[in-house]
Amino acid sequence: MAELILTIIATGGLLGVAALMFAENLFPPIPSEVILPLAGYAAARGDLPLAGVILAATLGAVAGAAFWKGVGRRIPEAGLRRWVDRYGRWLALEVSDLDRAQAFFRRWGGLAVFLGRLAPGIRTLISLPAGVLRMPWGVFLAWTTAGTFLWTLALTMAGVLLASRHEQVAAWLDPVTEILLGLLLAAYLWRVWRRSRRDRAA
Repeated sequence: MAELILTIIATGGLLGVAALMFAENLFPPIPSEVILPLAGYAAARGDLPLAGVILAATLGAVAGAAFWKGVGRRIPEAGLRRWVDRYGRWLALEVSDLDRAQAFFRRWGGLAVFLGRLAPGIRTLISLPAGVLRMPWGVFLAWTTAGTFLWTLALTMAGVLLASRHEQVAAWLDPVTEILLGLLLAAYLWRVWRRSRRDRAA
């Protein structure tokens, strides 16, 4: 899997990095915790400019966050709750997840968006209440970009550090990546199964 991601990055260049991060924010088939270190690893090898990787990844992730804010803005809160209740299982979302994100947003406002972009599991969700509660686009994009940039910088630089131990990394990169993706897939399937079971019992 690591080689596949590196191939996409090498083939698509900075556009490939941006596309992967955009897709990760819509539906996380490959999490940023995997994409960004590998992109940093590629940059350290000289395949891509480091600053370009950080910029492309940030822009791709912000575009994905903006998509979900737009969804929240266009759908009334009651309609969004019904949509999450009906279809959220396929995104591993539940109404309770939306409730927690909204409560977090109502308490912290713009800071919630910034902190949410640094928190796995809430990074995408925080954009929905920002849309539902009509946060101004300029404020949303400022906070989202700041949080996303820090997240991107940290994980990309982790990949740069890994490149200094190329031989050791090459030996365990694929197994570790596959284990991480396997655990994330298992967690996703478990949430879908739990939700389906609860719906049948209702």
